[in-house]
Formats: sequence, structure tokens, C-alpha cells
Amino acid sequence: MRGRRREAGFGWVQRSPLGAGPPAVPSRRLIEQAASIYRQLAGTQPGAFLPDLAGSLNNLSICLAALGRREEALAAIEQAADIHRQLADARPDAFLPDLAMSLLNLSGRLGDLGRREEALTAIEQAAGIFRQFADARPDAFLPDLGKALNNLSNRLGDLGRREEALTVIEQASGIYRRLADARPDAFRPDLAGALVNLSGRLTELGRREETLTAIEQAAGIYSQLADSQPGAFLPRLTGALLNLSGRLAELGGREEALTAIEQAAGIFRKLADARPDLFRPEFALSLNNLSNCLAELGRREEALAAIEEAVTIRRQLADARPDAFLPDLAASLVNLSNCLAALERREEALPVIEQAVGIYRQLVDARPDVFRPEFALSLNNLSGHLAPLGRREEALAAIEEAVTIRRQLSPVHGPTRSSPTSRCRC
Repeated sequence: MRGRRREAGFGWVQRSPLGAGPPAVPSRRLIEQAASIYRQLAGTQPGAFLPDLAGSLNNLSICLAALGRREEALAAIEQAADIHRQLADARPDAFLPDLAMSLLNLSGRLGDLGRREEALTAIEQAAGIFRQFADARPDAFLPDLGKALNNLSNRLGDLGRREEALTVIEQASGIYRRLADARPDAFRPDLAGALVNLSGRLTELGRREETLTAIEQAAGIYSQLADSQPGAFLPRLTGALLNLSGRLAELGGREEALTAIEQAAGIFRKLADARPDLFRPEFALSLNNLSNCLAELGRREEALAAIEEAVTIRRQLADARPDAFLPDLAASLVNLSNCLAALERREEALPVIEQAVGIYRQLVDARPDVFRPEFALSLNNLSGHLAPLGRREEALAAIEEAVTIRRQLSPVHGPTRSSPTSRCRC
């Protein structure tokens, strides 16, 4: 009756290029100072300092995005891309690669704001430039082409163009496999990241056995890397374990899925204790998915404990940065309501799902293209909670609103942002 929410590893399948862990956030104040200085210098000596200004704006955009300040991040990278385009018009051999990198980052910022068509246009331009340079100088530009193709696959996937997205990520994986064969120390991390994203594309097309193979390879690479460089690769290993757990669960390997997610949650707990600013969001994600796995095995009390801890963390995060973390809080509230209902605590479950619906309604008002699918799912869950309490008219109103939204959604909306390919009940 009510779909639970299994979330993908923190962004790796859909967002973070090459399976990278959470970005280190440099000092915004220092970057802003650098950009201000270069802006002044470029005003008097543009030939000498415009490239440095563009580079600083690019860094500022990355920093702002990591802080959840998406509109400001977009404004900064748009300025950087404009400067690089101007420079590339004058000296294409020198500045076209910089323009391509700015376009790659611009695509990411547009995607963050749900502007999917524009994001696709930007990354297609970037990939075209990098392909041109990689054909002429593969040693220098094949890695950049791989990164651009990885991101292009994500943008195509966002628009529901799944077959094209798979073709592109297969190209990226092939490039990184070739690079890793020649220089394993340099490119095995990129290969693992591409395999994580390949796993995601295969999942969308229902090719589950191939999906499992890809994510197992990625987890194996990250495990080896984490043995020698835990500080750099434990977060990436844990993200791969999150995805591996999901793939195993889809194939019915629930005990194996639980083992993988328990390992991921254990690592993230340690990471979050040491660096809460970086790793509490990922720890909450792992707890969310741990709750799902426990629920599937009928361990409902343990499932409830895990999702309650996830909600506590996500509520704190959303209080501090609502733009970044309200969606995650809403997703966990949906799961919490289902766990409570499964334990016959229906009166407690109802206000929880009502809160989730309220958050999604707020998110839909701001970004309808991104959040309408999840809003509809939350309304479906609300209806399911109201009916057993005898509030049938309200249940009917909720499900009718959900159906109306579903009918309005175009076919490009596949699984919701945090939803599983196959759903389970608590």
C-alpha cells in the first residue's frame, strides 16, 4: 500500500562526477576575496587577469554549491563561462578547454536548480569540445572527455533519455578502463566512479544482473584503494556499499544487502563523529537505507530506531540549511510514518506523514518540475494512513490529488529523486 523510500548512494548515481565523496568546502571568504582582487586587476589589465578572474569565479561557484547556495553558485559560474567564452573566441587553442570545463560546471549548477534542458545543452557543448581535443591529444584530454561524458549521461538520465544515457556512460567507462590499464594509480578511482554511474543507468533499464556486476567491481576497487588511503577513499567505498546494498535488495539478496548497508552505516558513523560538517548527511542517508533493509527482513523495531535517528539528523540539517536538506527530511519522514504504521502506531504515523506532505507541497511551489513526483507519492502515503483511521473522505481527497499530479507528469519523470526502483514496505 505505501511505498518506502530507498535512496541512492549520496548522489553518486545521479549527481557527483565519478563517484566522488562529499566535496571539501574551501573557505568561501578567501575565495570571494580572491575573486574581488582579480576583478579589480582584470578591470585595468584584462589581458593578464581575465583568466584568473574566471578561475576564481569557477572556484567560488563550487564553494557556494557545496554550501547549498544554488542561485549564487549559478551566477558565479555563468560569469566564469562568459569570460572563458570571450577568451576562447580570441584564442581557441588556449582557452577552449577552460570554456569546456566552465560549461561542465555550469551544467551541474543548472541541474541542481532543475533546469534540465539548459543543463543538457551546456554539457553537450563541453563534451563536444573535449572530444575534439581528445582526438588530437588523447594523453592530455581523454580524462576530461571521460568526465564530460559521465556528466552528460547524468543529464540525459534526468530527462528520461535512458538508452542514450547508458550509451554515453558506457563510453566513459571504456575510456577510464583504458586509462586505468595504463596508469592504475591515477585512474582507478575514476574508473570506479564511472562504474557506479554505469550501475545506475543499468538499474533504470531493469538490467539488474549487469547492474550488480558493475557496482561490485566499483566496490572492489574502492575497497583496495581504501586499504591504502582510507582518508581519501573510505567515503567513496561507503557510497559504493550503499548502492551495492540497493542492488542486492532488488535481486532478493536481502541478507547480503543488510550486510553491505550495515558496513556502510558503521563507516559513516565514524566519519560523522570525526567530521560532522561533511558526513552527517551521508550518515543519515545510510541510516535511512538501513531502516529499509531491516524492515524488509521483518526487524521492525530496529528499522524504526534507524529511521528515527535519520530523521533527527536530517531535521537538524534542514533547520540550518533548508534549501539543501528539506527534501531529505521529507523522504525520511515518509519512511518513519510507514515504520510507525507497521507497528500499529497509526495515530503517531499520521502527523509524521502530514508533515512530509507539507514539506513537499512547499518544495513543489518553488520547484515543481523536480518535486511533483515525490509530492504525489507522499499524498499516496497520506491517503493510506488516513483510511485505516476511518477518515475516508480525507483519504479520498489525498489520493485524488495524487492521481491528478501523476496524470500531469510527462513520461520523462522516472523514479523520484530518492525513490527505489522497486519499493518495499516497512
